[in-house]
This record gives sequence, structure tokens and C-alpha cells, in this order.
Amino acid sequence: MKPLFLKPVFKERIWGGTALKEFGYSLPSDKTGECWAISAHPNGPSEVENGPFAGKTLDKLWKESPEIFGNPQGEVFPLLTKILDANMDLSVQVHPDDTYAMANENGELGKTECWYIIDCKEDADMIFGHNANTKEELVEQIEEGNWNELLRRVKIKPGDFFYVPSGTIHALCEGTLVLETQQSSDTTYRVYDYDRRDDQGNLRDLHLDKAIDVTAVPHQDSKSVPKVEKRDDAEITAFVQSEFFSVYKWDVKGSAAFNFEDKYLLLSVIKGEGSLTHNGESYSFKKGSHVILPVGMGEFTVSGECELIVSHP
Repeated sequence: MKPLFLKPVFKERIWGGTALKEFGYSLPSDKTGECWAISAHPNGPSEVENGPFAGKTLDKLWKESPEIFGNPQGEVFPLLTKILDANMDLSVQVHPDDTYAMANENGELGKTECWYIIDCKEDADMIFGHNANTKEELVEQIEEGNWNELLRRVKIKPGDFFYVPSGTIHALCEGTLVLETQQSSDTTYRVYDYDRRDDQGNLRDLHLDKAIDVTAVPHQDSKSVPKVEKRDDAEITAFVQSEFFSVYKWDVKGSAAFNFEDKYLLLSVIKGEGSLTHNGESYSFKKGSHVILPVGMGEFTVSGECELIVSHP
């Protein structure tokens, strides 16, 4: 088994910009909002760049070579890694859980996600949760457009991490660059979009009935308490371990050995450069590289000066 390097897919968004260029990417436009970095979702599957699977998309690899992933039971690759450039405010939105999405979105997975704040403007904030105590109060505030009273704003800074369960009203705001780890889903219910119009002058669709259905009331903060450990020349931060995913940051300044025999790993390089050595072979990477390490690789070494966000189901 060898590391699989992936070619990202880019999505233009009304709120996107050009910040993803700093990862060395060639962007389709100056309104590029999303890099689907590690994706098997039908709306944007990543393609393998190296080795015997070069040119194959991740969704096909999941079905045709399940041994790479430990012969899992699930029909779909469970995770999706994105980098988001919120050049403008995103719509205020909420996502369903698995049960609701299965029943109402043609069998799609629900969407629990988490954010690592790579960078943001000074004094940045985001919308995270609401102040309604009952569904009736939630509906009343939405119908009356009392957004300042309803929506909770949270200050953010680079290096912050947020766990965002399904049912959480949220929105990234202007001047924020985020790595997102999420369930493999593209289902979003818009609650409010600042009366913003698209390129054709149309107001964007809202999905208020479904949004109200799935919103958790009252809002409960999901506090993740990071745990930090040292390993050789690396600092390992464990951000969250949930039923959907575990997410870590590896901050390497030198060299560190790892051993993951029974899990496949998703690696995204968010800073610096380095190399991964396995069975005497070395694979170089840099900021903007995205890699899957198959099940059964065993021991490998990461060297360089770099930061990686790492996840697994």
C-alpha cells in the first residue's frame, strides 16, 4: 500500500474569492469559494494523481478497491475534506442529521462538520447557534426577521477549532479561511442570506420549513477540549473524536514516526512542506497537498517543517 495523492475540485460561490491561490492552486475564477480536497461525493469527486490508481476518482476507488479502506461496510466514502474561502459572509444555514436526510434527501448522509480556522481577518467572528428557547420562538424570530436578536456571534482567531453537529445554525463570515472536515453530504438548508441576489439578480432560495424542522432548540454549544501530546519532533493536537470522525493537527518541526495499521487517514497540508517516508520510499508534499494513507501501511515517518490536518472515520 502506498500514499494516494489527490487532485482537488474547485467550486465557484457567490461569496468566494482568491485566497485559495496561496495553496498553489490554479483557480477557475476570482469567486472560488470551495476546494473539495478529499471527496468521493458525486457532486465533486477527487482524482488520484499518482501510482497504479492515477486518474481514478475516489468514489470509484471506494467501490472497486475496498481493501485500501479496510473493506468497510458503508456504501459511500463517509468523509469530505474542504478548504473554504469566505471572502464574503456565507448564508446562515443548518444541516440535517442522517435520519432526516435519508428520508428527505434521496438517501444522502446527514452533515455534521467541524472547522479549523486557518486564517481570518482581525476581530473576525462567525454565526454559531441561536438564542431561541422554543421552536415557536425560533419561528417567530425568523418570520419577523429579528436576525440580530436571534443569531449568536462568536469571535474567532487563527488556530481555533469548532465542532458543528447537524442541527446547528451557523455561518462563516467575511475574511475567513477554514479547513472543514465533514460527513460526505452536500445538503444545506438556508435560513437567511442577507437578501443577497445572484448574478442574474434573483434572490437565492431559502429552505425555511426544512431548516426549522432540523434546527436543535435550544442551541447547545459542542465544546471540544483539545488534547496535546509530543511525539518525536511533532506536536499532536487531538481536536475531536466523534461517532463521525476524529480530527487532529500534526505540527512537525523535524521528524516524527507514526503507526496506523487498522485505519485509513486523510491528510491535508495547510502550512510548510516536507516528506512522508514509508518502506524506504519518500513522498514529498507541500502546502495544498492532500493525501490518503491506506489501511495497513503501518509505520511511516513525516519530516519537514509543516502543519497537517489529519482525520479518519
